[in-house]
Amino acid sequence: MNRREFTARSLAAAAGAALSPGRGYAATQNSTAPDPGAVPDPMIAQARFPEGFLWGVATASYQNEGAWNEDGKGESIWDRFTHTPGKVRGGVTGDVACDQYHLYPQDIALAKQLNLKSYRFSIWWPRIQPTGVGSPNMKGVDHYSRFVDALLEAGIRPWCTMYHWDLPQALEDRGGWPNRELANYFADYAGILARHLGDRITVWAPFNMPWAIAFMGYAAGALPPSGTSFSDFLKAAHTLALAQGEAHRAVKAASPKATVGSAYEMAPAYPKTDSDDDRAAAARYHAMNNVFFLEAAMHGRYPNAFIGEPPLDVMGFRAGDEKLLYAPLDWVGFHYYTRRVVSDASKEKFQSGGNFSGTEIEGNSPGGRDPYTRFRAAMPTEGPLTEAGLEVWPRGIYDLVSKITRDYNHPIIEITESGCGYLDSPDEEKHGRIPDSRRILWYRETLAELARAIADGAKVRAYHAWTLLDNFQWAEGYTERYGLIYTDFRNQKRTIKDSGYWYGRVAVSNRLDV
Repeated sequence: MNRREFTARSLAAAAGAALSPGRGYAATQNSTAPDPGAVPDPMIAQARFPEGFLWGVATASYQNEGAWNEDGKGESIWDRFTHTPGKVRGGVTGDVACDQYHLYPQDIALAKQLNLKSYRFSIWWPRIQPTGVGSPNMKGVDHYSRFVDALLEAGIRPWCTMYHWDLPQALEDRGGWPNRELANYFADYAGILARHLGDRITVWAPFNMPWAIAFMGYAAGALPPSGTSFSDFLKAAHTLALAQGEAHRAVKAASPKATVGSAYEMAPAYPKTDSDDDRAAAARYHAMNNVFFLEAAMHGRYPNAFIGEPPLDVMGFRAGDEKLLYAPLDWVGFHYYTRRVVSDASKEKFQSGGNFSGTEIEGNSPGGRDPYTRFRAAMPTEGPLTEAGLEVWPRGIYDLVSKITRDYNHPIIEITESGCGYLDSPDEEKHGRIPDSRRILWYRETLAELARAIADGAKVRAYHAWTLLDNFQWAEGYTERYGLIYTDFRNQKRTIKDSGYWYGRVAVSNRLDV
């Protein structure tokens, strides 16, 4: 499997929800629909969103800002990673990206033009603390203060992710997330943010995709620091869960206005067959990939994701940690891109000796993905694929939102990321217009299913499209485009795509047939 396929399938969504009987993968294969998973036009036409629903976009610091070494910013693990030959497609970096560090006023003006009411952005930790510890770099703080003020002036809610994969390299040199001490360092950082920005930012999430930070960085080797140790993954996951709780308390202590939620990666996982074993495997996948950190925050414990006893000793769990994990969220946020199909591998001999050598979508690894969860997960291709290689499956967002609603007593939900990658570019014959009709269809169908979940009782208050601008797309560099706005990376010109104009109309009308 090449890196493009590996990363595209692994990063966008990696989780699973065990679904009700009769909804197994085998059942869907028998569908006679010409386009499996498609949403009928009448359902799209009838879809409505409640008054006051918050339409927004999600972005990330490294993917947009550039200015990687300006105004006292320290080196991050992504700076080190992209500057290492062979790590990123095309040998490119995020040194400039969309240059949003300098161009943010025009980008916020574009967001306002699209009638957006919520803007999810992240803060680059080494821009605030160059080495991850110590006093704040006030030039970095002042930049984000101006950024937040510009959003508020535009009538847009500032929504802050404290960490979107950009660990200060100096902290990685101290052992990275497997080092338990990082939980306290992160809490100090979170407190700095809340003290300086908490008078204006009221919506916070500690981490973007904490499972991916731990798994893709320390077990699968796909993200920096490119580790391939499953035990390091478990240690990193525990540190991140502790840091989630500590940051929650630090932000609440510094800012009375603060509400703290999450930005978890989630996707519904369907059992490959209707067998009890495959259903149990899908439940383990859901527990490990979907709600591992959610359970830690809400209940001070980890879910039953393992065959046998949880490997708490490997994780570095200490007496009293359950109290540190517990930090009930004010609302639950998660991403949606696509689904997974899961099968059991618990009855096979696990042959890797505990070392991890691949991705969670490996289909034929002996004994399953790892020695503790013992399942296989795959991304199906029954539905059409986006140009980023992800299956289009709108029904998945309904199943996922409905399950989280049931299992967590109808919490307030925000969709923190959701979108699709297509490479549409300006059409000279249409005077530079960008007619990205496939992206519009993806959103129409996915949002129709979200509207159905709301009509059935889910308390969803916001949807954040990924993303505002075409940007630096991690290990894929600039070869994938998810934006509602086209970025010409040669000159930083922004052009609103047809999907952007359509999304702007949706944001005004709360309906999809616009």
